[in-house]
Amino acid sequence: MIRAYRTDGSAEVIGPDDATGDFDASIIWLDLISPTKEEEQQVEKRLGIPLPTPEELKDIEPSSRLYVENGGVYMTASLIYKVETDLARLTDVAFILHGNRLITIRYAEPKSFALFSASLLRATEQCPTGTVLLGRLLETVVDRTAEVLEILATRLDALSISVFVDRKAAKRRPPRFLEDKLLDIASHHQLVSKARDSLISLSRLVTFLQSQQVVRREEEAAELCLVVARDVQSLAEHAAFVSNNITFMLDASLGLINVEQNAIIKIFSIASVVFLPPTLVASIYGMNFHFMPELDWNYGYALALFGMLISAVIPFLFFRWKGWL
Repeated sequence: MIRAYRTDGSAEVIGPDDATGDFDASIIWLDLISPTKEEEQQVEKRLGIPLPTPEELKDIEPSSRLYVENGGVYMTASLIYKVETDLARLTDVAFILHGNRLITIRYAEPKSFALFSASLLRATEQCPTGTVLLGRLLETVVDRTAEVLEILATRLDALSISVFVDRKAAKRRPPRFLEDKLLDIASHHQLVSKARDSLISLSRLVTFLQSQQVVRREEEAAELCLVVARDVQSLAEHAAFVSNNITFMLDASLGLINVEQNAIIKIFSIASVVFLPPTLVASIYGMNFHFMPELDWNYGYALALFGMLISAVIPFLFFRWKGWL
């Protein structure tokens, strides 16, 4: 689908019947959403520039993601999406500045694009150039990334509360509670990793964009790029802080799991020591020797039971006195 936005804030969908002549001069933004081969050819023919293919968008080489060709500035950034799900992903989005127009190519639906297009349709002020439009779009992308990090920080706070509870609440935890929390920590780690990868790609894109003459000669666009660059830098530091918190949560959860496992092993160890003397007494009087004087005692059975009980109680009281129980 090809959605065209005009300088007055209106938008329309360009169909195959509109594939004649050049694009209207009032169209400032062409947003190609999962375009077909025919739609790509239509835009290439009407603009006179080549468009990057989906395979080229996935190229990680800087020379393939940031370059100038045929009078157009080509940039590719990785944006995060599907944040609300348990499996956040990155999608490669192409930003092309050609003349006074911005062209974007994407094969996913990052929420930042929906937010920006909605604000663009509501805005009463006109957007003068495609460069300024790109600056505002990148600003929305960065704001959305900041929102993602805030969502992640909120999730980490809830996770911290559920893990670091008082001892009475810990005793009421269901089995494998902490093991299940490890899966949540892994999900949060994946989200912050995707956010950091997105910020790195945005930082490279903005640095490249600031070096272009088309941005330098527009004061508003240059100021927007400077603001975006500063925001990306601060968000990268914040993402590193959140990543450190996740690492701490992982280490703490593993430590609590080890403590619980050690407590279980400790109980079994003490139980084996406590029941060892009674087992010894029972083993002695369970031997089948013919000449055992205790076998003829009237109270031999009761004395053996009493001896086993005393031999179990004494180690138990000793462990309690030592504080091992």
